[in-house]
Amino acid sequence: MSAFAVLFRREMRLAMRQSTDSFMVIAFFVVAVVLFPFGVGPEPNMLARIGPGVIWVAALLAAMLSMDRMFMGDYEDGSLELLVLSPVPLELVVLVKVLTHWLTTGLPLIVTAPLLFVMMNVPEDIWPVLLMTLLLGTPVLSLLGSVGAALTLGARRGGVLLSLLVLPLLIPVLIFAVGAGDAVLYGAGAKANLMLLGGMLLGALALTPWVTAHALREAVA
Repeated sequence: MSAFAVLFRREMRLAMRQSTDSFMVIAFFVVAVVLFPFGVGPEPNMLARIGPGVIWVAALLAAMLSMDRMFMGDYEDGSLELLVLSPVPLELVVLVKVLTHWLTTGLPLIVTAPLLFVMMNVPEDIWPVLLMTLLLGTPVLSLLGSVGAALTLGARRGGVLLSLLVLPLLIPVLIFAVGAGDAVLYGAGAKANLMLLGGMLLGALALTPWVTAHALREAVA
């Protein structure tokens, strides 16, 4: 736990020095959602119907903006090699990186989401479900993004390659998250979709640190 605390403090300090990345993510999220009413029209019923999907697509794309930077700084300055050679398990380092990414991208998206619910005329009775989908789904985005960030480390146009690798893996998250909102909107229960999202989170939490750590070892080999 002491190693976790030291690593977490280090990552949060680095993240605070690059706070413009978090601002960029939030700004993209807000702007992407705001543009939709101009494109499809301001009709309230239509906005309410497409609102959950629009917000989730924008959140997914916004979270991907900073995924390629998850390990890049340490890779460029040589810190990653020290982390790989240190006695601290590399899987623990990956978990700290993922947690920091979620706190600086996923959590701000969740905090900003209610404002966009109002803008998209999303019915208030599905707000709790949508917030729960974001709470369960955004950590999965960070966990799966860590795999893509490690696999594309040092590659030219790594951001584009990361998108091609990670986006197909994120489609189930998008489907179940939007499905939960639609289920409540049409009078059905969202429990099944939320449980599937929870299962995906547990599965990603169990598997992705090991995969990411192996990819990082290959990147510095």
